[in-house]
Amino acid sequence: MAKLAFLGLGVMGYPMAGHLQAAGHDVTVYNRTAAKAEDWVKAHGGSSAATPREAAKGADFVMSCVGNDDDLREICLGKDGAFKGMKTGAIFVDHTTVSAAVTRDLAEEAGGHGVAFVDAPISGGQAGAENGQLSVMCGGAQADYDKAEPVIAAYAKICRRIGETGAGQVTKMCNQIAIAGIVQGLSESLNFAEKAGLDIASVVEVISQGAAGSWQMANRSKTMAEGEFEHGFAVDWMRKDLAICLQTGDEIGASLPVTALVDQFYKDVQSMGGNRWDTSALIARLRRFD
Repeated sequence: MAKLAFLGLGVMGYPMAGHLQAAGHDVTVYNRTAAKAEDWVKAHGGSSAATPREAAKGADFVMSCVGNDDDLREICLGKDGAFKGMKTGAIFVDHTTVSAAVTRDLAEEAGGHGVAFVDAPISGGQAGAENGQLSVMCGGAQADYDKAEPVIAAYAKICRRIGETGAGQVTKMCNQIAIAGIVQGLSESLNFAEKAGLDIASVVEVISQGAAGSWQMANRSKTMAEGEFEHGFAVDWMRKDLAICLQTGDEIGASLPVTALVDQFYKDVQSMGGNRWDTSALIARLRRFD
């Protein structure tokens, strides 16, 4: 068992840190809103700290799951950033979805502090975090990954090293690109069934058993049909992720026409007041504009 710090207790980080404590690790948490960290300690045990630096002091591993590039830079390099508190030989494991560029910059900074860095973005949504069933895609040195993987296993269904630093983030981009097209396709399919006067549940029961089947269909078709969009991963965050995908696509010469189009559809959802709706809310746009 290890001494750990977990930085960021959002809808993903809160249960992930809980799984680590339940696995027997000694976990210290930090959250920008201190009351949430105090609530976590009451629910799970462990301890909380006032700053990332304090949380990271003496930790073998420091895990993070925050909002974006700027948030990550701040908790790593700010006045009371984690890198200033980490001991030589410790490993920083970042679960935030950020650009590969900031990942590589921070990995270099970490090295200057005698600290290893593993980028480890996650997929599986709030339910995956709560149930310990996340997909974790990692980048970094093999030796560092080998040390971190048994810790990450507390909340992972699958955890794989894809390559060197940044490879985890690029793999997460692949994930978000695939999701964008799938959710739009599912939204169009369900909306089409509604317009045709078909029973959606019956349609989904049949087509989900064939080539059209997907995780999104199995887990979101019913709630999409009912207009329920409170499942954790917000449209605002998806647009943040797709912006990273589109920028990287330009940099590496990869064409992303469907991703670019769906990104604009999510912009429409934001204009409807759906910023905090989950990504399946694309069907609400179709219902509005049809």
